Amino acid sequence: MLTRRHLAGAGGLLLAGLGIRAASAEAGVVEIRMIGDEEGGHVGFDPIGLFLQPGQTVRWRCEANYHTTTAYHPANGDHSLRIPRSAKPWGSEVLLPGESFQVMLTVEGVYDYFCAPHEQAGMVGRLIVGKPIGPGSMPFDWFKGSMEGRNWSGVPPEARAAFPSITDIMARKAVPARGL
Repeated sequence: MLTRRHLAGAGGLLLAGLGIRAASAEAGVVEIRMIGDEEGGHVGFDPIGLFLQPGQTVRWRCEANYHTTTAYHPANGDHSLRIPRSAKPWGSEVLLPGESFQVMLTVEGVYDYFCAPHEQAGMVGRLIVGKPIGPGSMPFDWFKGSMEGRNWSGVPPEARAAFPSITDIMARKAVPARGL
């Protein structure tokens, strides 16, 4: 899995009017916008839900405020596991407007992620790579009572409520941010 932090530069081709950008020189790259107001009260990823093929690269680009993209994974602050078990977790540094971060996803499954400063505000996203399988496809509290998850923190209610459904992502392929 490849991760890199980039400063903004090249533009992209807007796909299907959903805020998904594929850089013309980079096949298989899709872009997710990180948006919000200055106070951080209205924040989000756009699109919030996205279907990908294994081997595609996702680039998060900060357009306003400051944000992170962080996989739900015990390696990231003891968060519960919501990405495929064999996938490498990611966690960007804080990104400012014009900065970006990218990850190539090769393992099939559901990948849930969040913005560390805005998780409680419901700034989360969901990616489905190939098949909707793995921990991210299970109920949010699937690990409760297990030795494996004894130290994990659950997904906050505000974040749970913001996730698009797996069914919606599979049907639409991209789910735009709501109300932003």
